[in-house]
Amino acid sequence: MRAATIRDGEIVVAEHPDPVPGAGEVLVRVRAAGLNGADMLQRRGRYPAPPGSPQEIPGLELAGEVAALGPGATRFALGDRVMAIVGGGGQAELAVVHERQLMAVPDALDWPAAGGFPEVFTTAHDAIVTQAGLVAGERLLVHGGAGGVGTAAIQIARAAGASVTATVRDPAMRERVGALGATAIAPDGFEQEGPFDVILELVGAPNLGANVDALATGGRIAVIGIGAGAKAELNLAKLMAKRGRIHGSTLRARPLEEKAATARALERQVLPAVERGAIAVPVAATYPLFEAASAYDRFAAGAKFGKVVLLP
Repeated sequence: MRAATIRDGEIVVAEHPDPVPGAGEVLVRVRAAGLNGADMLQRRGRYPAPPGSPQEIPGLELAGEVAALGPGATRFALGDRVMAIVGGGGQAELAVVHERQLMAVPDALDWPAAGGFPEVFTTAHDAIVTQAGLVAGERLLVHGGAGGVGTAAIQIARAAGASVTATVRDPAMRERVGALGATAIAPDGFEQEGPFDVILELVGAPNLGANVDALATGGRIAVIGIGAGAKAELNLAKLMAKRGRIHGSTLRARPLEEKAATARALERQVLPAVERGAIAVPVAATYPLFEAASAYDRFAAGAKFGKVVLLP
């Protein structure tokens, strides 16, 4: 099979042996695979794949057709349309995924949208709903509302009955973010728009102090991105006075049981909204597999609305 491959910090397309599904695993013929910030870090040697996942083939999400079933795999049949998060190896013509991580692709999603769905929607739902406990009637602030996780979080929150404000640095993107149901604002002075019950931090440390200022009493800050920095000073007295909570989270290295739980949560709480058209997957650009390096350049350039997706 061919796959996007990390060689000396660059992305090339190379041949690899076809993977073989083991017990409980499914071989997926990949039709689409989204790019994520973790792929950029892995290419630079800063975010290795967890044990058991390909180290030189990036890709944390994929969608495709079931091509073969390993021993004991019974949830899906040959030819079924499926999608999943994976520890790595998604940006290839073939990939092996444990059946418990797989979800059926709703008819409402074409291949590019399905390939860009699993990672960002799992990350967003896990952060703001499962961990931060966002409920109807609350206010959510999303930092970085035009990216993949940002657009996913906005739609999940709106479908759950919450109101959403999103910071968007590029003025040209604010109207498109607003069309998803958020009030799109410039990042500077965002704390004046509070208080917020939940804040999804996708940017990093520079926002931390103002996030606490913007927090409602009993509010929660979910940190899942630190691209702008990882260290900051924090006024603990303000956090205590608001009875606030800060938690951080990553998804990639979680064990199978926890990843399966996130998939089941999406099936129950998000996929029905996708099927009825209440949630969509914005796709900024698609590239064939042989142009993988260009896809990475497009992702790194920023100023995109939604996902960059490879089509093997």
